[in-house]
Amino acid sequence: MTKRLLLLSFLLAAFGAHAQQCDLLIRNAKIIDGTGNSWFYGDVAVKDGKVLQTGRLPAGFTASRTIDAAGMVAAPGFIDVHTHIEGDEFKVPTADNFLYDGVTTVVTGNCGSSNVDLGRYFHRLDSLKTSVNVASLIGHNDVRRAIMGSSDRAPTATEQQQMEALVAKAMQNGAVGLSTGLIYLPGLYARTPEVVGLARVAAQYGGLYATHMRNEGDAVEAAIAEALAIGRQANIPVEISHFKIGGKQNWGRSKITLAMVEKARREGLEVTIDQYPYTASSTSLRTMLPDWALSGGTDSIQYRLTDPAIRKKIAAEMTALYKNRRLKHLDYAVVAYFRQDTSLNGKNIAEINTIKGRKPRLKEEVQTVLDLAAQGSASMVFHGMSEEDVQYIMRYPFNMFASDASIREYNVGVPHPRGYGTNARVLGKYVREEKVIGLEEAVRRMSSLPAQKFRLQNRGLLLPGYAADIVVFNPDEVKDRSTFTAPHQYSTGFQYVLVNGVVTVDGGRHNGTRSGAVLKLNAP
Repeated sequence: MTKRLLLLSFLLAAFGAHAQQCDLLIRNAKIIDGTGNSWFYGDVAVKDGKVLQTGRLPAGFTASRTIDAAGMVAAPGFIDVHTHIEGDEFKVPTADNFLYDGVTTVVTGNCGSSNVDLGRYFHRLDSLKTSVNVASLIGHNDVRRAIMGSSDRAPTATEQQQMEALVAKAMQNGAVGLSTGLIYLPGLYARTPEVVGLARVAAQYGGLYATHMRNEGDAVEAAIAEALAIGRQANIPVEISHFKIGGKQNWGRSKITLAMVEKARREGLEVTIDQYPYTASSTSLRTMLPDWALSGGTDSIQYRLTDPAIRKKIAAEMTALYKNRRLKHLDYAVVAYFRQDTSLNGKNIAEINTIKGRKPRLKEEVQTVLDLAAQGSASMVFHGMSEEDVQYIMRYPFNMFASDASIREYNVGVPHPRGYGTNARVLGKYVREEKVIGLEEAVRRMSSLPAQKFRLQNRGLLLPGYAADIVVFNPDEVKDRSTFTAPHQYSTGFQYVLVNGVVTVDGGRHNGTRSGAVLKLNAP
């Protein structure tokens, strides 16, 4: 009996030596680690906000909580590299639309629009606490506006230096790079050398250059050429935002534009792209106006739209442009949110034109656009891409998925569904149903590829020592429910989402936890 007790004591001691206590265990999952490698069955141990170990873990692992992930995938939390959350994070810090879509980290400050004082902004985020991690670019438009206002001219040498100083300060505060929005005020007035100068500053700190190019339709090739030239001249990695081909007259040109990106990579330029998986874009109504009509800001725009002679010139130019594109109506343009008259939300320009009592003709619909623009710009959804181009671009291996969305206020407006369902749509429609890309490849594009490109340290992989940003989802059930007509619907299928090791979506429900962190360039 004494020998048996001694043997039992020995076995218990040996077991105890190998036992490890952790905060959370995910058992029996199909693990997709974000590298692009094949899935494998295993477990994930989480401790102190980090992945402790993955693989077939022995029974000696103990945890405060265990999640049985049988039949589900465990993967790195998704990183959305193109968002616009400024302002919304203080209204809805829980960022429900992103969490329900598997997103644990967002990059904001895109399209040239950001907080100029990122040090102060990051401090506010640290105090606020959001449910997702947040990184930010420094936006060229706001930097330019801070120094030059809305001037339609090149900067003086002093102004260029002042803008570069603002970019340098933002990079020192942790910005991940510089962004431009070259179709928006006042960025559309900037010429290439101005942007190159600012990009060189961002490059000195290890940042990248993310661009909403000057054109994504008729002049898309010239716009890509400029983005690549900026990358070469500034010696900076390039991210071309929401890569697309707009306008039916341009459908099929993705074979040309993507070839330009591939050629640049072969030549040694670190250029990648991102994409939202929809055939409609979303931006401001005023982008429908000619560039020259936007000069000088809101007061100047309103003056031009109320001056009969100038308005006539604008209308003639717009009508000629749409006729050249063989458009008979402007039903492709849908109002997402118009603060001055919310009854128009969800209606297209042709429908609004009829409501206004005008004849169903193109030139009358142009006048309707100008009426709306004179009252204040609306947020719009533009249906103008082909499914063939979307899928062709999607197959490109150095392409990330990004929503180009804000934190959605539930039931406010009729926004683009990409703000609710980008990742679920890829996993459900393009992976499971249409098999455009494989599951492991989709996860890589949502996790390790963006983490590598934006230099988010210890993120994007399900490996020991990495932050425990984790999604657990059912690949047979994950689905985007948001539509263009009924957008305010959360994605389904994501059963658990961990942010920095803390369960935030629990059994398919956001529990209100706000464990997100500010992510700064090169910070551990």
